[in-house]
Amino acid sequence: MRKLTRLFTIKTKAEVFLVTYALGLGAVKRGEEYLFQYPGNIGKVFFVLCTFAVFLAGSKMLQAVEFQNMFGSEK
Repeated sequence: MRKLTRLFTIKTKAEVFLVTYALGLGAVKRGEEYLFQYPGNIGKVFFVLCTFAVFLAGSKMLQAVEFQNMFGSEK
């Protein structure tokens, strides 16, 4: 069971960057669909909001990994 939980646990900054990259790809794809569905400024706003959400999630994950490294892991 521990091996399975380790598979879904982000421990290093490199893993955070990989996850953020994958989320960014999905956000850009979704943003492109918003641009197609909602032409004009509202589509551009939705596109920016999609990518901004990824930046927020990435920064929060980086903070969590740094916090975990500072104070150790719970067992």
